[in-house]
Amino acid sequence: MRAVEAKSFGGPEVLTPVELPDPVPGTGQVLVDVAAADVMFLDTLLRSGWGTAFFPVRPPYVPGGAIAGVVSAVGAGVDPAWLGTRVAAQTAASGIGGGVPTGGYAERALAVADNLLEVPAELDLVTAAALVHDGRTALALMRSAGIRPGDRVLITAAGGGVGTLLTQLVTATGAKVIAAARGEAKLALAQRLGATTVVDYSETEWTERVLAATGGEGADIVLDGAGGALGRAALEAAAPGARFLAFGSAGGGFALDAAAAAAHGVTLISLHEVTGSDIDWRAIGTEALAAVASGRLTVTVGRTFPLEKAADAHATIAARTAVGRTILTA
Repeated sequence: MRAVEAKSFGGPEVLTPVELPDPVPGTGQVLVDVAAADVMFLDTLLRSGWGTAFFPVRPPYVPGGAIAGVVSAVGAGVDPAWLGTRVAAQTAASGIGGGVPTGGYAERALAVADNLLEVPAELDLVTAAALVHDGRTALALMRSAGIRPGDRVLITAAGGGVGTLLTQLVTATGAKVIAAARGEAKLALAQRLGATTVVDYSETEWTERVLAATGGEGADIVLDGAGGALGRAALEAAAPGARFLAFGSAGGGFALDAAAAAAHGVTLISLHEVTGSDIDWRAIGTEALAAVASGRLTVTVGRTFPLEKAADAHATIAARTAVGRTILTA
């Protein structure tokens, strides 16, 4: 089968098209003929050599933790009725709150049968792949955030896969979204999805615009998908007593710790607290697929690349020009 391997740690150029044997499903697993594979920012970090203390990745390896396609073989203990079914899933090696996102950049990949999500007939497989991680993450964050009508909610990295979903979900609650992102295209998208105010956080003093949009009081809730210096700056735009959900690290690590948040009178809710809560991840994944299939939620896939152009996909994400989700097609 065709696949893409990270031959070594380094830049996007280390991603190399290769021919590999087809994987064989073990007990409780299925083999999926992959139509679409998600490309996460985390994939680009792992490829560069970051995070090996948390994710035991060693080259050569096949990146990618989420796929959509058709089940072509089943392992022992798996209902053969899955054969021929269109599914979306994390790869067998991946997992929420654990595992390693590998195996997805390939024509065929393994998945755990108990984690399969059947894709509704109304959805294409590219859209389904984009929802495997983002749909569940966005819904889990909404459950933890406790957003009420009228709340002022700051969303950073609002032009990304999770951010675009959160903008819609928060707007549907009757809260007001202040979307922070980089560049005109991402801000225009946030406005189309329901944001009341948009702010370019590549500009200096962007937090002052957030404060101005809230009458100087600050945001009641911050959903921080940026992290790093941008996330720490977002803390300055939070109202006393605000809730700060730090779920992204694209800006260079998670934004702050509980002590820093407490010093500003803000309650920090970490990604670990969100993912470690009692959530039925399969049910919440099905809920996300159903919301998009019914038209209640829109998925933004900014770019698709053929499998052999995985290096170009990584370069696009690294350049911060990717809007929404980036997908490889087999």
